[in-house]
Amino acid sequence: MSEEPGRLTTHVLDTAAGKPAQGVRITVSRDGETLRDIVTNDDGRADGPLLAGAQFTPGVYELNFHVGDYFRSRGQGLDEPLFLDVVPVRFGISQAGQHYHVPLLISPFGYSTYRGS
Repeated sequence: MSEEPGRLTTHVLDTAAGKPAQGVRITVSRDGETLRDIVTNDDGRADGPLLAGAQFTPGVYELNFHVGDYFRSRGQGLDEPLFLDVVPVRFGISQAGQHYHVPLLISPFGYSTYRGS
């Protein structure tokens, strides 16, 4: 039985609306170098892993979630500047052969993240 290669995934949920956050831009960087720039699909996810296999190595990663643009696009009449605009989530990867899932739960005034499965 072969072991599945390591990968990095994410999921963005709009807790205020009670649904996935479609159209959120996410930039992925490792040790300060930008590696990917994606936009979430209808399910609030990337269409595949953010990074996988040989692309996914130990290091310090950062996901920048551009939630301000998402909230502006929803026409909620929020005051500018928005309380949350870009949410950075910085984390370390020590075992790149594993699956690291880093979801983001957002509302216009707060967010939460964790290492998921």
